[in-house]
Amino acid sequence: MDRRKFLALATGGTLAATAGTPFNSWANSGASSRAGDHLMTSTETSYALTRPAYIDQSHLVVKDLASVSSFYQKMLGLSVIEKTASGEVLGVAGLPLLTLSTDSNAREAPRNAAGLFHTAFLMPDRAELARWLRHAAHNNVALDGASDHLVSEAIYLSDPEGNGIEIYADRPHERWKFHQDGMVEMATLRLDLQALYNSAPEDIWTGMAEGTAIGHIHLQVGDIPQADAFYRDVLGLKLMARYPGASFFASGGYHHHLGANIWNSRGAGTRSDHMTGLSDYKIRFNDKETLDKAVAKLDELEIKSEKRDGGVFLRDPWGIGLTLSA
Repeated sequence: MDRRKFLALATGGTLAATAGTPFNSWANSGASSRAGDHLMTSTETSYALTRPAYIDQSHLVVKDLASVSSFYQKMLGLSVIEKTASGEVLGVAGLPLLTLSTDSNAREAPRNAAGLFHTAFLMPDRAELARWLRHAAHNNVALDGASDHLVSEAIYLSDPEGNGIEIYADRPHERWKFHQDGMVEMATLRLDLQALYNSAPEDIWTGMAEGTAIGHIHLQVGDIPQADAFYRDVLGLKLMARYPGASFFASGGYHHHLGANIWNSRGAGTRSDHMTGLSDYKIRFNDKETLDKAVAKLDELEIKSEKRDGGVFLRDPWGIGLTLSA
């Protein structure tokens, strides 16, 4: 597919309007991308990472390590930081973001299993999002869709084994709108990918820029009230938005560090051993007091945890592992 057809497909029709969600109730899907956006470059740490807690790393179990790793390197622009007997650690500018490991007993996770909806890679600024889109267009990367979420602009795709990916850039947090209850206003509007592509500097793309991070992780879970009880009431994240079949949680007023939905996975139970997809992820705390409160809550509720890799490892109600560390 050539670049023109690629962009026409990605920006046209219902696909671009509803990317990332299986429903269209957030906002008018026919609306265009917001006016006033322009390319900005920044060397500042992303707002998402300055909050009391943020998503640090993600770990996927895959069947074909070589194929999946090649995709994240060539199409997303990550670099191999470390190789182990069972996998690789990928990241940007020496910062580890994504661990890929393989398992000879790995079985493909069913689409309706609890696990990963997408790992969301946050670009340092809109210019880097545009640069990545230009790279994707020239390399015929297949997109699942794209959306303007008011707080951010996002592009969706999948890796060779179906693990969801979001590539996004935040709008300045000073422009976000909050409701009286503290929840943030988000929507799913059509993102004009052609305009974003046209704004990209015509320079050589050498991979994801320094400052790229995992801005959030979005999970498939079996039950939303149970997700609220765990991520809000146990871990202490604030509920920032709620939509049919989904909750979005964050620390320190970010739009969301973690999403949980039942769109494909309503009623899902605990993940089976040796299942492909999301094995675990890490939440890092800038504020040790916030970490201590979360760990104390685990002890109070007698939720099983153990010290591992310099942090506290536990599993959520669906068997997805997470490590809390400072």
